[in-house]
Amino acid sequence: MRFGDPPAPHEFDPIERASRDELMALQLERLRRTLAHAYANVPLYRRKLDAAGVHPADCRSFDDLAAFPFTTKQDLRDCYPYAMFAVPRERVARIHASSGTTGAPTVVGYTKRDLDVWADLMARSIRASGGRPGDVVHVAYGYGLFTGGLGAHYGAERLGCTVVPVSGGMTSRQVRLIADLRPDIVMMTPSYLLALLDEFAAQGLDPRASSPRVGIFGAEPWTEEMRAEIEERFDLHAVDIYGLSEVMGPGVANECVETKDGLHIWEDHFYPEIVDPVTGKPAEAGELVLTSLTKEAMPVIRYRTSDLTRLLPGTARPAFRRMAKVTGRTDDTIILRGVNVFPTQFEELVLRTEGLSPHFQLHLTRPARLDVLTVRVEARPGFGGDRLAAGWALRQAVKDAVGVSVEVEVVDPGTLERSMGKLQRVIDKRDN
Repeated sequence: MRFGDPPAPHEFDPIERASRDELMALQLERLRRTLAHAYANVPLYRRKLDAAGVHPADCRSFDDLAAFPFTTKQDLRDCYPYAMFAVPRERVARIHASSGTTGAPTVVGYTKRDLDVWADLMARSIRASGGRPGDVVHVAYGYGLFTGGLGAHYGAERLGCTVVPVSGGMTSRQVRLIADLRPDIVMMTPSYLLALLDEFAAQGLDPRASSPRVGIFGAEPWTEEMRAEIEERFDLHAVDIYGLSEVMGPGVANECVETKDGLHIWEDHFYPEIVDPVTGKPAEAGELVLTSLTKEAMPVIRYRTSDLTRLLPGTARPAFRRMAKVTGRTDDTIILRGVNVFPTQFEELVLRTEGLSPHFQLHLTRPARLDVLTVRVEARPGFGGDRLAAGWALRQAVKDAVGVSVEVEVVDPGTLERSMGKLQRVIDKRDN
């Protein structure tokens, strides 16, 4: 696989070379400042902290933070449009909104300094992925209210790259631009890269002969099996990036290309916790909770992300803890006959089954009294084997690994709709 030497230490931000103790001291100082800023300027936080019987001055250590109330997406919706802002609206330089994947969108705001920090963190993330000044970066995340496109764009420019702002859609044109402009880096959702790979084949082009050496993929959970699929078919390093609009956008955490072993959280700007999704108590594996440490326009305290993961010690950046790949979301959970099921579990099994492609959907129906889950999955192009046998193999693998019985329908290549942005794996057709 094509890639040069790992970055020299002088290419890191100074904080990336800090000790864990130095980083934690900075975190605590910024945490206390953020709590005071939010309490003084956001009525929601003043009410929530007062109701919980805590005050910003009560946070003298990280352990004290557990007494402070969570922030939820519903809180942000209730404060629509501007009531979460901690600065006068006139100081807000830009407004974005969440995608609304799981409900009504939420508005987020940034001061000029917030935008500078965001660009710096995206530049840091692209560099950690293997990007360098002068690289050509093909950005196929959506532009507009979604934070992906502009976040990647300004971060790549901050690093000193040449940006191709393609946005999403126009898949045939995307492939032509990759062939003609020869980018070093592509940035998009992993599911959209699969759509591009199909288009490479349709145009008679070999993706392994194309120019990108790094792909930075985010905005949806994806598995190690998906990474292996992408790296094999495209001959590039597939690197994970993490973020969410409510906290900043992409660039909250990023994998380092030297290790590709989990996403280093940029803890100089975000403080992570893991809690049990049901009880809210600290847990080894569970829901990621984030507190912003430097945001001016819209600080968030203990924001429940709904993303399921766990925290690990740092490796390539030793002071920064890693988050494991997101395994699912609390709001993506399918409860099938009492068993909690996540789409990423199916992705792993589909990619292990001979003859099946990564393109699949989960259809939930209720023809009688019980829910039925049907996996609709495309056969791989050129697969000449028994599709019925491949379907039975997947059905048995799901039964063995997940513990539920499902139906499997193997369809022709190109049957399922391709995603231009965040992928919708679950199609709920039940009459609730």
